[in-house]
Amino acid sequence: LCSNAHQTRTCLLGRLKPLWGGPVAEAVIVLEHRLPTDAPPMSSVLRSLQLPLTAEQRTVLRGRRRSRCGEDLLLQLPREGPLQPGDRLMDGLRTLQVTVVAAPEPLLRVQATTAEELLQAAYHLGNRHVSLEVHPQELLLLRDSVLEAMLRSRGLELSSCERPFVPEGGAYGGGYQHVHGHQPA
Repeated sequence: LCSNAHQTRTCLLGRLKPLWGGPVAEAVIVLEHRLPTDAPPMSSVLRSLQLPLTAEQRTVLRGRRRSRCGEDLLLQLPREGPLQPGDRLMDGLRTLQVTVVAAPEPLLRVQATTAEELLQAAYHLGNRHVSLEVHPQELLLLRDSVLEAMLRSRGLELSSCERPFVPEGGAYGGGYQHVHGHQPA
């Protein structure tokens, strides 16, 4: 299915019927390689694109996506954990590099007057398996009216914002871990 390096970098997917009756194929760029985070820039790269993805979209490593400039992309990546902002993906010929960026998402910002109140909020959200981005003075989570009501009832300061969301990976190693070139001792 056009995912091997010896095949062309574009794959023909789907069929459309134009007004004159003949089928038309749609060109899609197939991305099948994920570069290690510490990999040097590739000299074979002829073009670079950005791929904005929400936190949820970064967990799905197969399927159609669209680059920031509107190019159709097909992810055919090995299942090595969720994508992270800054990850670099390449096509089979390694001539196109696509950098993953966190897309802005509608978020709820949680702030408290004390660190203990903020920790309690994180505890209650964690009990509900809510994805959280944790900062010293605030928590960020995807907007949810039920969670917003629960947090308001606890007297927390809430505000809405729209920005990239990069939640914690999880307690049991389910999250993606960046490799920084350190060798085990």
